[in-house]
Amino acid sequence: MPVDRTAVGVGVIGLGVGEQHARAFAAAPPCRVRALCDFDGARLAAIGRDFPDARRYESADDLIDDPNVAVVSIASYDDHHFAQILRALRAGKHVFAEKPICLTPSELREIREAWRASGRRLSTNTILRSSPRFQWLKAAVADGTLGRLYCIEADYVYGRLSKLTDGWRGRIPGYSAILGGGIHLVDLILWLTGERPIDVVGFGSGLASRHTAFKGNDLVLALLRFPSGLLVKIGANFASVHPHFHRFLAYGTAATFENVQGSPEAAARLWQSRDATVEPQAIEAPYPGIGKGVLIPSFVAAVLGRGEPEVPEPEVFDALSVCLAIDRAVAEERRVPIEYF
Repeated sequence: MPVDRTAVGVGVIGLGVGEQHARAFAAAPPCRVRALCDFDGARLAAIGRDFPDARRYESADDLIDDPNVAVVSIASYDDHHFAQILRALRAGKHVFAEKPICLTPSELREIREAWRASGRRLSTNTILRSSPRFQWLKAAVADGTLGRLYCIEADYVYGRLSKLTDGWRGRIPGYSAILGGGIHLVDLILWLTGERPIDVVGFGSGLASRHTAFKGNDLVLALLRFPSGLLVKIGANFASVHPHFHRFLAYGTAATFENVQGSPEAAARLWQSRDATVEPQAIEAPYPGIGKGVLIPSFVAAVLGRGEPEVPEPEVFDALSVCLAIDRAVAEERRVPIEYF
């Protein structure tokens, strides 16, 4: 069958969460999934059956170099992201990637320069900002419902320690719980506040995984200071005996927002009185209420020159800059100023 030259050809690398990338791109006109890549041949064949026009690759480099691919969607292991993103940008491809886009400051500098030189679009799948519940909170912060924000407490409660002790994450030297999970909350907070923090202190612990093959931190806690005086505590807790959850409290001078733990259907609460007899307002906006492909339609529109992606490039770089500073503060056990790229 001849290739439709009016379509935007998409190639997807990594068919775990990448399967959802592929389906979201396929549902976003005028995209066509032209290529798929995965280490697992059985998975590649199984998912490939739903995309009969897509070439199947075992090599990510070969997919990136495919002339029919204009957009590369990257959902491979974290330590592969940098090389794949860099190759794609240098090949003139647009890139939509799972977080983190890289693991070190030097890699981030290289990606930034390659992106600038390419003239292409680059975005990441940090999806919490699209959750209806956090969309509600963003509007409440903007209209003054919470008053002036002075403190946020946010925890990435992963509840999947085996992903470190038995999975691919634990095989990445120095695997970062902040880059692998906490980055979702960093991105959310920068988006909610419109501010960038100045500096950070942080500590890590590996108590829960002490007697396993994983030798990194399964828990990281960080305290960020913002220009307005806002203080933010972020935790990346892979060790928790708890279902996966984004614990979030936003303290304002007029009200406090609390994302309630429990089933996904549980309402959040807005406390508007210090009087214990006054019930909080229930916030019924769904949480998380979104799929893994929610950001892809806006990214496709940006590729077509029809606006900005929901997570534009400067915000991709800002969130990663903060995460890298947190990891440095933990490693050096001191306050670290945040360098933005």
